[in-house]
Amino acid sequence: MEFAVLGLFCGILILCIVCNVSIIYALLAGFVIFGCYAKKKGFSVKEILHMAGEGIWKVRNILITFMLIGMLTALWRQAGTIPAIICYTIHFIKPSVFLLMVFLLNSLVSVLTGTSFGTAATVGVVCATMGSVLSVSPWLCGGAILSGIFFGDRCSPVSTSALLVSELTETSIYRNIRNMVRSALIPFVLVCILYTMVGMRTSHTQELPDLTGVFHQEFRIVWWIFLPALVILTLSVAQLGVKISMLASIAVALVLCVWIQGMPLMELPHILIFGFHSENAEIASMLDGGGIVSMLRVGAIVCLSSSYSGIFEKTGILDGIQTTVESLAQKTFPFLAILLTSAAASAIACNQTLAIMLTQQLCARTERDKERFANDLEDSVVILAPMIPWSIAGAVPLTAVGAPQSSILFAFFLYLLPLCRVLDGIRKKG
Repeated sequence: MEFAVLGLFCGILILCIVCNVSIIYALLAGFVIFGCYAKKKGFSVKEILHMAGEGIWKVRNILITFMLIGMLTALWRQAGTIPAIICYTIHFIKPSVFLLMVFLLNSLVSVLTGTSFGTAATVGVVCATMGSVLSVSPWLCGGAILSGIFFGDRCSPVSTSALLVSELTETSIYRNIRNMVRSALIPFVLVCILYTMVGMRTSHTQELPDLTGVFHQEFRIVWWIFLPALVILTLSVAQLGVKISMLASIAVALVLCVWIQGMPLMELPHILIFGFHSENAEIASMLDGGGIVSMLRVGAIVCLSSSYSGIFEKTGILDGIQTTVESLAQKTFPFLAILLTSAAASAIACNQTLAIMLTQQLCARTERDKERFANDLEDSVVILAPMIPWSIAGAVPLTAVGAPQSSILFAFFLYLLPLCRVLDGIRKKG
């Protein structure tokens, strides 16, 4: 019966995607399906709602982070931080290797800060804006950003996903990082080659135009409007926490909006909620976006999907699947079983954290070596979660940078790493 329930939910998800219907309707249907399953198991409606509430409560910090990302991306635009970064760096960028530079830059910042969402909301937004100026396809730019932010999210010592995997598997995060660097070396080199080749063969503006005059029509471009970016980078490296870093950057940006850009205080709430919108059509095409409203959709996705976790835990709906996973690992090899399980977990969980926990729970007995198991999780579920179109792991960063969901197709690192691991497993098995 468990497989039938999960199969019905997956079928509704696929139907929504094929019919181009909002995934939120599928998640609502999933809540009803899993709720009915729990009712059949003897739980009361009150107990089911309590289970759902417990699941949502566990991700309250993620929801707060979403709100902060929305405010941050709006204020970085309004304060002139993003225009300033573009104006000061635009002359150093070669269009032919732009995609490679986007991948490397986002990888570096994500490693330093340990947050895929935060990197996308800051450096990713800058890269997407510059890509728009260069007439680079948004799905290519979005793919390079997605690859970069999850390269760092996977192997940063301050990454919440890396810390979670370390805690679940009872391993040292620094030993895990050493293993992750080894398994990612070849895919990383291949990704760099691919983005270089694609960038050289893709049509784009031959050189970046001087946008200083355009941005000067609406912003005062002075060196201290870099402060919001410097604050979040410095505090993230100091490991003070994502929310603290974002709040500090927001506070600095608020001051700059009023002091430097001359924005009336009464207009700030509107910017924080609805985002930045310029009356200048040329600026609007490059900068419009951000605000809490821009995060409402992904917030609804995480609330609905996280409500499942409590129901799964109390009803034992996943118990039968664990035996199937162990059997698959014995017939093939552990990583393949973990990879396939992580794909299903990511599709059901709709967020990276829950997907990691589900995969670890289902695959705990497939690999006895704890460090190897930790590396298997990092090379599967951690980077597979953003490949699921309805998962917030990919939806949030792409929403933040204004890239379409088709960008997932060009996030080469997310494909090549597990592919290389599968090929290596086949070689060893043979």
